[in-house]
Amino acid sequence: MLNDGEYAYAKACGIIGKSFIGKRISFLSDIHNLSELDRAIFPDRHQELPGRELLADLEHRIVEHTVRQILGIVSSYTDPPELLIRMLRVYEYTALKACLQNISAGKKNIPPIYDIGRFATVRFDSFPDITAMLKKTEFSFLLSEELKSFQPGTTDITPVETKLDSIYYVGLTESLWHLSGEDRRIAQRILIDEISLRNCVWALRLRTYYEKTAPETRRYLMDVAIPENRRMRTRHPKGASLASEAFASLELPLDSRLPWKGWKWEKFLNPEETGVRWKANPRYFQNAASRYLYRLTLRSFHRSPLAVSAVFCFIKLKQFEEDILTSIAEGLALGVDSSSVFKMLEVW
Repeated sequence: MLNDGEYAYAKACGIIGKSFIGKRISFLSDIHNLSELDRAIFPDRHQELPGRELLADLEHRIVEHTVRQILGIVSSYTDPPELLIRMLRVYEYTALKACLQNISAGKKNIPPIYDIGRFATVRFDSFPDITAMLKKTEFSFLLSEELKSFQPGTTDITPVETKLDSIYYVGLTESLWHLSGEDRRIAQRILIDEISLRNCVWALRLRTYYEKTAPETRRYLMDVAIPENRRMRTRHPKGASLASEAFASLELPLDSRLPWKGWKWEKFLNPEETGVRWKANPRYFQNAASRYLYRLTLRSFHRSPLAVSAVFCFIKLKQFEEDILTSIAEGLALGVDSSSVFKMLEVW
């Protein structure tokens, strides 16, 4: 009889083998409209709807399908590891941010909420009553801090979103303490790079698209560190901020590439072109960073079979697939075929 880890890993391998990951992603490279994509992803339950309605419905089913598969794996453990529960609950964090955005904008409709079973904590059925939604949850302290003077229709919730992102990633890094040896190192390396790169992407976006100054940008970055744990060895300096590379980037010009030489993530910046004045491109950087994290996760999936880190990688891969499928759907809705979307995203 299989133990929890063996069963979860076997089930994850079966799902990955049928997912649009690795070589199978090429199956989507010649799709020209949403209906074709719908049939490719859901051959037995596709929908016949007008364009914009089909886009919303298809995106909802893509995310719902991903959540259901992740929930099934996490629930297969008698006592699910904290790291995996935290990863599943990213959908709760995302839904909470969407609810706050709607309330802030004066919208009465509740955004899509995805069922994460017994791991849910926020009472979304109390929407739009923020106090009732968050009371006695890990987010309740926000009611006396960031959300204390919240006014629907007027409050900028960006600082709250940054706080929620930080809470999420702090929870993930702290849950690494429950892993040991190689298992911890595999998950930790991916998390370290993901948090660092997310901060760098956000710093570039804020400076480029919103013309934020360095001090303004610093306020929106996740100043998270891997917690010290003397029992474990780590490649990353203990307690060092995973926003350090983003902080360093704030001192570098957006219109000259040479000063970026030697910066840790320089290789993900858009290259210089002959006869064209260089300007930092946040979208290029984000796509390159995502591609790197995807490949790192894919290589790590089978490094420690039956361990928690393998399921950690499984969840990451399914979320990468979710992002690709929704990006293709959005491109098709705008009249861009899948091969063009692949080229734009430089899919793997």
